[in-house]
Amino acid sequence: MTLTPEQRIQLHGFNNLTKSLSFNMYDICYTKTKDEREAYIEYIDEQYNAARLSKILNNVSDIIGAHVLNVAQQDYVPQGASVTMLVSEGPIVEIPEESFDESPGPLPDNVVMQLDKSHITVHTYPEFHPSEGISTFRADIDVSTCGEISPLKALNYLIHSFDTDIMTMDYRVRGFTRDTSGRKLFIDHEIGSIQNYIPDEIKSSFDMIDVNVYQENIFHTKCKLREFDLDNYLFGYTKDKLSKAEQQEITEWLKLEMDEIYYGKNINRPS
Repeated sequence: MTLTPEQRIQLHGFNNLTKSLSFNMYDICYTKTKDEREAYIEYIDEQYNAARLSKILNNVSDIIGAHVLNVAQQDYVPQGASVTMLVSEGPIVEIPEESFDESPGPLPDNVVMQLDKSHITVHTYPEFHPSEGISTFRADIDVSTCGEISPLKALNYLIHSFDTDIMTMDYRVRGFTRDTSGRKLFIDHEIGSIQNYIPDEIKSSFDMIDVNVYQENIFHTKCKLREFDLDNYLFGYTKDKLSKAEQQEITEWLKLEMDEIYYGKNINRPS
């Protein structure tokens, strides 16, 4: 919950709190053959290449009210992509060259007066099981802001930007700022759970677990899609091409994979 102007606490100087949101998502697919696996990886690489990821991060920056200072993006071989974006709470202000007339040394090409310690990053990780026909795509997005801008404003958009079977989200507030009397403030907004920032229609589609450490301003939520339709996990064909026994076996493998990721531990494999 963000404070209204009437409720906002008067601070002494700049708001030094760092608010960090880590959004981790998984997409899972059954790829029986090498050709299916390679086609899936190629599809993921095209769907989530560096150019599209940059657009997503630019939209995140707009949503949270930040200003983009710098963008670095990279597509990797054989697969995967990364984008790093440096952002500030305020607009970029360049110092005029005449301000440096009496300064020793070479004149810098560009000097930014206001540079907050804020950034947005995304990395992708396609991978596959060596024998069970399971392929997974993971994307890790980190939004770290300094000052009043909150990364939680972008959470709903991030959820809708990816086809997600499992999500893990971490939010933490670090550092402190001071009010006008000098008293330290270790958080400047109310929050009981990350779920407070997820729309009800999204929450109704997922099983969710919270692990929060309130005294440390650490909040953790993980989500697993409730409904399971095997057709959504087959790449290039539908379940009517499979026998009932094959459908049951593949369903067991997929659900086991999702449970292991969701609970963060290996589970005994079916014989």
